[in-house]
This record gives sequence, structure tokens and C-alpha cells, in this order.
Amino acid sequence: MSTEAGSLSCEGMYSKLIDDSGVQGEEACNARPPVFVSPSTAGKRLAHHGPYRVATACLSAFCLILLLVLVAISVHNKSSAAVGMGQNSQNSSSSPSIQMQKACPNVTSLIAEQNRLEKKNMELVEEIDQLKAKIEKLEATPTPPPVQCTEDWLYFNGSCYFISVFGRSWRDSQKYCKEKGGHLAIIHTAEEQTFLWNLLPRGHWNSYWFGISDEKLEGDWYWVDGTKLVGGFWEDGEPNNHINEDCGYIVKTEVLSRVATKSWYDAPCYMSLPWICEKKAESTSS
Repeated sequence: MSTEAGSLSCEGMYSKLIDDSGVQGEEACNARPPVFVSPSTAGKRLAHHGPYRVATACLSAFCLILLLVLVAISVHNKSSAAVGMGQNSQNSSSSPSIQMQKACPNVTSLIAEQNRLEKKNMELVEEIDQLKAKIEKLEATPTPPPVQCTEDWLYFNGSCYFISVFGRSWRDSQKYCKEKGGHLAIIHTAEEQTFLWNLLPRGHWNSYWFGISDEKLEGDWYWVDGTKLVGGFWEDGEPNNHINEDCGYIVKTEVLSRVATKSWYDAPCYMSLPWICEKKAESTSS
């Protein structure tokens, strides 16, 4: 009832404004808060008060609708802005984490590769130092002049060796070797023994004198250069001095189980056997 009375009062003021163009009615109307008018009531009043009232009502309604639209648009824009800010904030907060997760494996692999390269570099530096040391040692070591052996003599480790094909006694064999500038072979190492044994042909009992004897005192074996024998490559059970055997010889048979380092025997020095001579290899620069 109060709303309807206020509307009638306002309408009266509008009528007075239109008819009399008075200012007091407008001020009185503006002094009151705006009142929403239902369509049915507005229709009756518009029909009753004429075309100006219809235009005024339409403008009021249009203004109201426009206001509502503006409010709705403003609210929507604010909501969209808030959502956008939230997404941006989420993206901005998650982006460094994602980037960090992606970057960590790369950094780890780079560090591992760096460590591998540093280790490889250290190995190469050490290898270079070793090669330099070897080069310096080789440069400091004088190079021995090339050596050669005369015809029918074979070279091994600084010496030349001759293997005869006919037989003589141990003393005559030693005499022959001296005439050629050498002596009956003196064998100190297993390598030298194996080298000579491999040169000998196989046979039923192929025997060759070499430079050892115990003629001075039985059981004391000496080389032809006066040095005493140490060790040796005797066959098992040798030397046995079976029939006054004072000179040493090497045997190579057809038995494949025999080995070079067990091939020395003792025999009487007068026996006629092939022999092995040795002499120092000559330098080609001399």
C-alpha cells in the first residue's frame, strides 16, 4: 500500500511538471528513492496519462535494463579476471618447478660427462708422460751397432754359432773353434740352450760336443773359458762318469717327448762327434 501511494504521488508530480513546467515537483520526486513499477500498473498509468508518460516509462525501463546489463558484464569481467589471475599464478608458480625438474637431469648428465672427460684427460696426460720417459730413456741409451755373422754361422743374442756336420774329438773340436776365432759353445741360459737344440736335426742319437769338461777334477765341471758350471741342463741321472766320461755333449733323438733343457750327457773326450762353436758377433761398422 505504501509503494502504491508513493507511485501516485510521484505521478502527480510528473503531471504537474508536464502541465505547469514547475521545478518544485521535480525536486520533490528526486528526493524520494526510485520505486519499481510493475508492468500492469505502468500500463494502466501510461494509458491514463498519455504519450509522454509512456516515453518516460520506457526510458526508465531501458535505463534499468542497461544498468543490469552493465552490472552483469562488470561482474563477469571481474570473475574472468580473477580466474585468469589464478591460472597465471598457478602457471607462474608451477613453471619454475617444471623447468627445474627438466633442468636437473641435464645438469647431472653434464656433470657426469665432465667428470668422465677429466678422468680421460688425466689418463692421457699420464700416458704421455710415460711415453716421454720411454723416449728419453731410448735417446739416452746408445744404440748398438748392427752385427753380422760370417757364412754358415747363425746369430743369437750377440753371438754367432756354427754346427759341424762331421765328427772330431772334444779337443780337436775346441781347436777348430779357436782357429775360427771362437770356442766350443758356452751355454748359460735356457733360451740359448733351446735356440741351439732347435737347430740340431733329429736322429737315432744325434750328439754334439759343447764347451764343458771335468778333466781336471772329477765332478767339477768347467767351461772352456775357465769359469765353473752353475746348474746346467743335464738329463736325469747325468753326468754319471760311466766309462771315464769327462766331456759334455748335447743329444737330440727322434723321441718327441725329450726336451731341450734335459739333453746334456757326459762321454769320453776321445769320441768323434760333431760339435758346436761360438764366437762373438762382429759389428758391421768395424
